[in-house]
Order: sequence, then C-alpha cells, then structure tokens
Amino acid sequence: MNRLARFTDFLGRRHSSDQVVEQAPEIAAATLDPEPIAIDAEQVREAIIKALRSVYDPEIPVNLYDLGLIYRIDIAPNGEVDIDMTLTAPACPVAGMMPVMVRNAVKAVEGVGEVRVELVWDPPWSPEQMSDEAKLQLGML
Repeated sequence: MNRLARFTDFLGRRHSSDQVVEQAPEIAAATLDPEPIAIDAEQVREAIIKALRSVYDPEIPVNLYDLGLIYRIDIAPNGEVDIDMTLTAPACPVAGMMPVMVRNAVKAVEGVGEVRVELVWDPPWSPEQMSDEAKLQLGML
C-alpha cells in the first residue's frame, strides 16, 4: 500500500472499486479542523511581562518594561500578541535592535503565537514613566 493510500485510509475513507465512501464525516472534519486552543490571557500577560523584564537597554542597566518603554500589550484569543513600544530617544543607536529583542523574548513565551512589535513615539518617553524599582536602580529615588 502506498503512502497516499494509507493517508486516505487514515482519514476514514474506504475504497470500493472506483468509488470513495466517506465514513463518519464529523470525525474527519474534527481531524482536519481542530478547535483553537483558548489561552488564559492573564497568565500569558504575566509571562510576557516576565520575558520583557529580561530585555535590557544596552546603554541603561534597567530592563525595558521597568523603564516604561512598553506602552501596550494586546493578546488575542489565538495567542497573537501586538506590542507598542518606544525608546528613550528617537536617535537611540540601538533603535533597530530593540523591537527585534522584544519580539524574540515574547515569542519564546508558551502560548504566544505571532508577535508584532511597533515602535511608536507618541507620547514621548520621559523618566516619569519608569517604575519606582527602575528609578531606585538608577539612583533617582
């Protein structure tokens, strides 16, 4: 039996001379179109924030999340993630690297599918957006 014939039998089809007969179409449909897995958005959000806290600005010894550079995290029911982020300055020398670093860190989180990171400049970043922990690390508190 060739591989195509085995695959056809796997889907519940039986050959009878030149005729193909479907068996249990609902089983075949369930096999071909599985239900999307629902994710717990809050658990995924916490894991994403933890991942973002592992990404550091190369010029400042504080992670991007606590620096206040992450403006928005949207998680779709299918696990796709949209992130809006900014930089401390538009002329930042690592502007091209930072969104890639964010995307790679978030992509590694279990339950996350496609990740889109958009670099935005409005509102402009200011030190007031930093967490108290970041301000403490930088001696601003």
